[in-house]
Amino acid sequence: MDEVEVLKQDKATKQRFELSQILKAKLTSHRKTTYYVSQGRAIRRMVVLYTPIEDLIAENDRRCEHTDGDANIEQDRLQRGYIELTKALPWIHEKLASFEHEESEEMLRKLKRGVDAARGDDTGTLKELVASWVNNDCRPTPLIRTTDKHRRGFVSDACGKLLCPAEWQWDDPVIRAGIRDRTAAFIVSENSWPLFMYQDYDADVKNLERGLMKSKLLIMAFKAIFTSPSSANEVDGEGDGADIIENHRRAQRQSDQTKVKTCIQFALSNITSWRTVDGDFDYQIYWSNIVDFFENAPGPAARGRVNELLEWWTRKVFGKNHRQDLTPDVVSRMSVSALATQR
Repeated sequence: MDEVEVLKQDKATKQRFELSQILKAKLTSHRKTTYYVSQGRAIRRMVVLYTPIEDLIAENDRRCEHTDGDANIEQDRLQRGYIELTKALPWIHEKLASFEHEESEEMLRKLKRGVDAARGDDTGTLKELVASWVNNDCRPTPLIRTTDKHRRGFVSDACGKLLCPAEWQWDDPVIRAGIRDRTAAFIVSENSWPLFMYQDYDADVKNLERGLMKSKLLIMAFKAIFTSPSSANEVDGEGDGADIIENHRRAQRQSDQTKVKTCIQFALSNITSWRTVDGDFDYQIYWSNIVDFFENAPGPAARGRVNELLEWWTRKVFGKNHRQDLTPDVVSRMSVSALATQR
């Protein structure tokens, strides 16, 4: 083989190697993108619904640099959000500490792609499901169309009653007309708890905490997003006091439930695209009000009621569990242990 042929072969080998390295780099990049995008889907579902990821990171950095302990309510919310972020994505703190600025920015861009995709999927899913559930439970005439939101909101008697503030009676024609006409006496804002958040969609104005966060609609929406749409139909059963919190910690994440409540509000409304403010109703403040209900309970008694509510949610979502009754004596009489003895 002459020298020219050898050089040609060397050049071809080098080109193949370079091509393989390029393909390998592209594959690695694609895998990283897919991973970060998929991980980002958890952020809007389990961490925060509105706050940018960068704001959570910035507040944690601020606290690391300034240890004086001074913080306002909003800064405390951001820090709690960052803590939830590290629970949902345990690797993110280490990545942020080790990455260069450009690498961190690229990672956050990919995470936000997943964030946007998850929110779009969830609101789209609930848009159809909530309409079906309301049609089934309330039997409105005409029925609410699952693919159209223009006849929802206070235009619809069924949706209007569910969206009506707890302090008012939707069946009162004066109140109903005032809400629909958006008069100054009947402003619907984030400062009221909507009736769809209450058990049996009925509130006691003398005890507004009773039944709050216990509606069938909330349970169905939670299960549709976090377990499966088909499981949303199984909400009538409840555990009989079995403590399964340790086995299903996710059911105790307040952010999961808060996201569901905000998405139902959106699904019942007649706005057709996701936004922060709808008329007099600010969704971001509404989100904060729900988070504060769980996380800023005023005193031990209120905290105890919140814990009981979370346990109720766990039983509603996951049902009964009797593993605590599987004592060594009970297990020894079961077939696996019996077979082991026989062998």
